[in-house]
Amino acid sequence: MRRRVVVIAVCLAAAAPGLAASLRSGGSTQAARPATVPAPLRPAFTVGSPSRLRRNEARARFAPVRRRVVARAAPSPGARPVAALALRTGEGTTNIVLVIGAARRAGAAWVRVRLPVLPNDETGWVPRRALGGYRFVHTRLVVDRERFTAVLLYDGRPIFRARVGVGRPEAPTPRGQFYVRDKLVDVEDPFYGPVAFGTSARSAVLTDWPGGSFVGIHGTNRPELIPGRISHGCIRLRNADIVRLSALMPVGTPLTVR
Repeated sequence: MRRRVVVIAVCLAAAAPGLAASLRSGGSTQAARPATVPAPLRPAFTVGSPSRLRRNEARARFAPVRRRVVARAAPSPGARPVAALALRTGEGTTNIVLVIGAARRAGAAWVRVRLPVLPNDETGWVPRRALGGYRFVHTRLVVDRERFTAVLLYDGRPIFRARVGVGRPEAPTPRGQFYVRDKLVDVEDPFYGPVAFGTSARSAVLTDWPGGSFVGIHGTNRPELIPGRISHGCIRLRNADIVRLSALMPVGTPLTVR
């Protein structure tokens, strides 16, 4: 039986090696595209007008990568290269980066971003013009590997809590600061449950994620194993919990694993 998945992220999905063997990407939430036909990019996001933050409001910002670019160790074109950023993720969705700082050097605007690379917690600087418009989220997901819990915060207030499975000792879920890169729905492989999120976290060993290396957050066909150290690095939730989380957590949400 062929497996099918509709990709919901910041743009239309396109084919990708690695994931295609287990998850087949669709074009949008309305109609599926063949995995062999690349989908066009959508227009850049509209930048919202500045506004004063309300008390207790906590916003994070992310942006799509609009041109291939090399992230550097400092906001300068001559600084040491850290990592190359592509237009697409391994799942065929538009690549996004979490923006955590900004600077201006020699009249040029630069932004500091979290990078989906090893070693984990790596950051780099890219020219602002390489990214599309900012989008903002008010959520943050916190995963505690010792307590086997996932808590979603909205402006610092818990709105979701669930028990989870994390990586086994030989393939631990990495600790650090990450972000949610994309969202996959209608996953027909029961191993991943009905919904799966891709994150910027990487495993130095292996993961349950198709294509390997990246850490996913997904459902499971073995709910009786939760909570516990049960995966190759991915974060597993019971299917009812991942469905609830998918209704509350947008792409771009910062992820803290501790």
